[in-house]
Amino acid sequence: MLDIGTTAPEFTLLDQDGVARSLSDYRGQKVVLYFYPKDMTSGCTAQACSFGEMYPQFREKGAAVIGVSKDSVESHKRFQEKHGLPFTLLADPDMEVIEAYDVLVQSETKTGKVTRKLVRSTYLIDEEGTIVRALGKVKPKDNAQQMLDEIG
Repeated sequence: MLDIGTTAPEFTLLDQDGVARSLSDYRGQKVVLYFYPKDMTSGCTAQACSFGEMYPQFREKGAAVIGVSKDSVESHKRFQEKHGLPFTLLADPDMEVIEAYDVLVQSETKTGKVTRKLVRSTYLIDEEGTIVRALGKVKPKDNAQQMLDEIG
């Protein structure tokens, strides 16, 4: 995880509609940037739907919600449509942003193969682009409320 007080790394990724979105597009508002492993899985669906249900409250507090995974634009579009998600999902198939935000960990399989997997993590970025909260190993169902409480 990146340290609180550091400048959030800039990025540009395609959203679920194929539109390029940059972190700098959100300057002047808080950003809840959450990283999740995979569209359509139970934990990721629970997390996304919680953010979706609470999305009006995030907007009332001046915060944008952005989900990031290595899934494709097309996968994100299906995920968004199936669950009626009102916020932006960004595709990071090359995992450049996932790596920049330090949310990958190495793990060893039972056969001894070393792999890297994404740790479900969430950052709160302030209006100037500074990381003000960093949470790793978040619980899917609790994450949205946790972040809403962080915003205050």
